[in-house]
Amino acid sequence: MAVERHLARVRDRLPADPATLRPSTDASDAVILHLWQATQIVIDLAVAACLHLKLGAPASYADAFRRLSAQGHLDADLAARLMRAAGFRNVVAHAYEQLDMVRVHRTASDGPSDLRRFLAALRPLAGP
Repeated sequence: MAVERHLARVRDRLPADPATLRPSTDASDAVILHLWQATQIVIDLAVAACLHLKLGAPASYADAFRRLSAQGHLDADLAARLMRAAGFRNVVAHAYEQLDMVRVHRTASDGPSDLRRFLAALRPLAGP
């Protein structure tokens, strides 16, 4: 539910034209913040799933997706995209002022479906 709430805010504030997403505007701030938060929740769930499934403690955020994929819990292509999402999350967290807004727009347009696919893949692992 929290992921969907954040993704709705991304959808609502993301301009259709990538060229109109400018740094340090209300729209870009909302898109970046809510995309970052949705991605962080998915990362936290991936790490928790690795521990729950006894796959070991991931060495990095990307490693959590790698481990889940290696054990057949995630499609390899989806895991690769989620590893890139983890990298995007790190860029947002540590170098906000240097963000490529075209990349932000592309990630905000394409990334939500991957976050939802991850949640769908994780659902059966949660048990009854």
